[in-house]
Amino acid sequence: MRIGCLGLGNMGQPMAGKLLDAGHELWVYDVREEAMLPLLERQARRAASARELADACDTVIVSLPTLEIFRRALSGPDGLLAGRALKTLVNTCTLGVKFVREVEQQCAAADVTVIDIPISGGVAGARAGTLAMMVSGNPAGVADLMPVFQLWGKTVVVAGDRPGAAQVMKLTNNMLCAVALVATSEAMTMSGKAGIPDNAMLQVLNNGTGRNFATTHIFPDAVLPRTFDFGATIEILMKDVDLAIEQGEELGVPMWVSQAVRLVLKHGVFQGRAQQDMSRIVEIIEDGTRK
Repeated sequence: MRIGCLGLGNMGQPMAGKLLDAGHELWVYDVREEAMLPLLERQARRAASARELADACDTVIVSLPTLEIFRRALSGPDGLLAGRALKTLVNTCTLGVKFVREVEQQCAAADVTVIDIPISGGVAGARAGTLAMMVSGNPAGVADLMPVFQLWGKTVVVAGDRPGAAQVMKLTNNMLCAVALVATSEAMTMSGKAGIPDNAMLQVLNNGTGRNFATTHIFPDAVLPRTFDFGATIEILMKDVDLAIEQGEELGVPMWVSQAVRLVLKHGVFQGRAQQDMSRIVEIIEDGTRK
């Protein structure tokens, strides 16, 4: 199958690599040459723009970091929708329901079907092929692409038959991840200040009721060794939290805890941490202990 990949960042590059592993003909485009190079060295084909990618491929997978970058890549004379071959746009980004419906409307006018499949599992999951995916869109289109999705991970949950439903699932997941990360940062800082060794505290948490993704992965892999290399920025997490709160408030759900977590993230952004790895959120809490 000929497939195009637009956006080859920390998540997009290993996901595109899985397509090459399975023998698909891969076309790639990213504004950064260094992002394309590892795939080009494996015989992926280079596109010079999003439009050229959509001229060559009827299916294009999009993995981009922000709504504005996505909007620019979609529209305009060099955008995806200017391409002649594009029939299916596969969105792996966390964009929120409102934006995905906007994308769906633009694509429908160009006779392009949108399959919405945001992903969860981080860079390690993308590299290992153990991502969890939430998918919504045309059932026949989802069924046709299911073998491709399963190259990224075995957990593919169908959220609905229209793009956007999967976004609600993803925002729910990411909001809980953000809450767990901030709460774990507070808990680990508190136990550390009390003189409890970090490894001992994590052993208790991971075998008790406090277990969560931050205690099982982010802290042992990126915080305790002080590598801070989980693979996603505070800015990206801030975007997802904003979208989750917007979605909850639209549905009339009190988002009290989520609002508190957003304040912590905003404080980090104010400190100049927007482009730092999200595992450095613990440093925001640690900074607060210093007098």
